Amino acid sequence: MTEPPREDAPEGVPDEPAPPPPPAEDAPGDAPPGDAGPAPSAEDQGPGLRASIEAILLVVDEPVSEVTLAQLLERPRQEIAATLRELSAEYTAQGRGFDLREVAGGWRFYTRDVCAPVVERFVTDGQQARLTQAALETLAVVAYRQPVSRARVSAIRGVNSDGVIRTLLLRGLIEEAGQDPESHANLYRTTGYFLERLGLRSLDELPDLAPYLPEDLPDDTVEEK
Repeated sequence: MTEPPREDAPEGVPDEPAPPPPPAEDAPGDAPPGDAGPAPSAEDQGPGLRASIEAILLVVDEPVSEVTLAQLLERPRQEIAATLRELSAEYTAQGRGFDLREVAGGWRFYTRDVCAPVVERFVTDGQQARLTQAALETLAVVAYRQPVSRARVSAIRGVNSDGVIRTLLLRGLIEEAGQDPESHANLYRTTGYFLERLGLRSLDELPDLAPYLPEDLPDDTVEEK
């Protein structure tokens, strides 16, 4: 059985185009073209390396080594060393009042040498005025626990005492007394000028602290003279 002949379309009438295929559905989870998702926020990225180093150096009591910074920030030591030198050169080029120096195997901020007269006037201004409460507390701790380190003074007072100790040093009321054999921290003691100002012949004449101490004070906080 033969198929009937296909009828040709009338002359001049074009064949109907095939319908377009349906649009493909996006696979689940596919992002639109060109959309890489939200950029990470600054909070997610965290502080940069330079900012992190500066923040740490602002709070250290002693020079901090490149190895310590590298371990803390989880970066190569060479990168830490290069960044420290870049920061130091940048502060110098900008004429900042502070300097970043490599001393004693570590790095620390210092006031710039040319600013020493201004800093000295600020610290010693009103030297004849009465000591602040913080200075009196710090001086008492040094007097009754000498020789004592800055860390120990701060632990007893419950607050950082570095600035007050520098003031007492400049006023000649305390002085350095070597280093602790275990921690190698600087130790401090009172001076002859301290005895002169208090009218004492020796430290043995310091008053007994017992009547002035609260009953619940730990026994090792201040040794009684």
